[in-house]
Amino acid sequence: MSTNVGKGTRAVRAGQLVAGARKRFPNGGQTLTLGGGATTVTVDAVCADLQKIIDNRAATTAAQATARDTVKAERAQAPALVQTMDEFEETVRFMFGADTKALADFGLKPPRARQPLTSAEKAEAAAKRKATREAHGTTATTAASAPAPAPAAAPGSAQINQPKG
Repeated sequence: MSTNVGKGTRAVRAGQLVAGARKRFPNGGQTLTLGGGATTVTVDAVCADLQKIIDNRAATTAAQATARDTVKAERAQAPALVQTMDEFEETVRFMFGADTKALADFGLKPPRARQPLTSAEKAEAAAKRKATREAHGTTATTAASAPAPAPAAAPGSAQINQPKG
């Protein structure tokens, strides 16, 4: 009569009730009155209903174990399969480019055109570039492409290797 019982516990209790009913009511056709006289059933009918609880719990447990194994297998295979899918999509996009009908056959959307920057966004980007150059100590983009001076050799470090003969 408890109300807060787990499903596994309920199945165990149903099994115990079936065992007790088979032991104490050997005549399965015996009629019992349940629910304060609201229902009349045979012992066999009650045992059959209780057995359904047990069978349902066993089937659910088995299905959960199978589902766990299936999910584990899916997770193990997913990275390689997703990589293949991504590479295939990349190939399809390369082959068909912006052909919307061909891409639609594969369930793909054509690439979107790049939005041009607004004047405010351009000004913000220029300010960020300037701040980065100042933070890194570079003066302009042309200064970065100028050849760096060759390192000076330390005095006495230049030795000529002559073969011994």
